[in-house]
Amino acid sequence: MTSHHDTLAAFDRALNGGPLPHGITALDPSEAEQRFNIYRNNVMVSLSEALTARYPVIRRLVGDDFFGAMARVFIEHHKPTSPVLQEWGKEFAIFLDRFSPLKEYPYLGDVARIEYARGVAFHAADAAPIEASTLSSANPETLRMGLHPSVQVLKLRYAAVSIWQRNQPGFETHPIGRSAEIALILRDRIFDVPVQVITPAEAEMLKALREGRPLASAAASGSLQDPMFNPQPLLVNLMQAGVLTEGSIQP
Repeated sequence: MTSHHDTLAAFDRALNGGPLPHGITALDPSEAEQRFNIYRNNVMVSLSEALTARYPVIRRLVGDDFFGAMARVFIEHHKPTSPVLQEWGKEFAIFLDRFSPLKEYPYLGDVARIEYARGVAFHAADAAPIEASTLSSANPETLRMGLHPSVQVLKLRYAAVSIWQRNQPGFETHPIGRSAEIALILRDRIFDVPVQVITPAEAEMLKALREGRPLASAAASGSLQDPMFNPQPLLVNLMQAGVLTEGSIQP
């Protein structure tokens, strides 16, 4: 009797082309290998399609054939560990960082981080936005606001936001920056998931809001990054998107 761990390991090896694991059979035992080959191919195809759907910009940047071959390598070493396929694929960004055929394209990992974060944002839990009257009438010294669960800030090593935007329909001439960028990703009121570049001061203010600090204190934290920082454009952007919520400390 083999252990559950050994059975899973043998099954994984079989999916990667190894021999059939012990106990796999069919009504006609001579068909077991053939039937498992069909299953093995279906697993590879379905996971490849899931990866393609999650990372369309990466596929566009490297091309269909290269992406397909690269997806197979990734899948061999990173099978899903959850029945929720939406949770799979986070390791793809690190995989791209370390994949030697892409060493001349180090920005691809950051582009993948954006694409994964967009999926997380789209499927984030709902949260009611704060009322505009509350924001306009409250004392900023005491007003605490939360951020919608979809809101994410990614500090990237490359101009990956510009690259991602350049590869969206109608933005083929969008300029690409030359330095590292900070991405703001959120799900807005109409369930779009825009990706925007924000400043270090804006990122610091968002961090302070997420920590539960009052509005005035959060704005002051941004001013420590940039003495000329004006929090109003960021607040208007967040308010219009519907991602400012009633105050609570979020992890």
